[in-house]
Amino acid sequence: MSIPKNLIELTNISKTYKTGEIEVKALQNISFSVEKGEFLAIMGPSGSGKSTLMHIIGALDKPTSGEYFLDGKQVEKLSEDELADIRNEKIGFVFQFYNLLPRTTSLKNVSIPMMYGGVEKTERIKRAKKYLEMVGLGDRLYHTPGQLSGGQQQRVAIARALSMNPSIILADEPTGNIASRQAEEIMEVFQEINKKGNTILMITHEEEIAQYAKRIIHIRDGEIDEDRHNGKQKLVIK
Repeated sequence: MSIPKNLIELTNISKTYKTGEIEVKALQNISFSVEKGEFLAIMGPSGSGKSTLMHIIGALDKPTSGEYFLDGKQVEKLSEDELADIRNEKIGFVFQFYNLLPRTTSLKNVSIPMMYGGVEKTERIKRAKKYLEMVGLGDRLYHTPGQLSGGQQQRVAIARALSMNPSIILADEPTGNIASRQAEEIMEVFQEINKKGNTILMITHEEEIAQYAKRIIHIRDGEIDEDRHNGKQKLVIK
């Protein structure tokens, strides 16, 4: 079997959840690939399977069947320790509700993944300042989340996601909890990050937010309904 050359390669990924005798098919035969440097939005109504798909891509869950290669490694065959290394080193996560420590400064919030990753303190501070400046918060290093707007808190979360120099950013509804003007600013930050070479996969239910991505995949009832690039239909799987 040849190893895929794409950064992400999903082949016939299915996920079934069992509750007693009831089976729920969250994903059915999902296949697509993502090249390094892509900016991909995954859209779909509630219950479509997009969050399940993101959890599998983020090595937070394993498929019931199918193959998932990340940077040449077959993820579903990795040990828990190897999966933890992937989540810490290759993937940066951005969530809808920020997940910041409330009484901790921006600088320290961004430093947390590096602390667990064994990065030396001086380097942690250097990197944290660098990424906070990158997202426009160089003057908010010592502010706690309560002293920041929702958009600023999300910028701190983005800087934190970047702190371990991951090749992939996974963003789950990153603008879902902030005002529309701040949402535009956050999406512009993501575009700048993408220009610097990071691959971005983003879940959103908002078409206007998805338009910031270079490619949009629609999920419906656990299947890919549409895959388009630059507004043009690229692939439909039924």
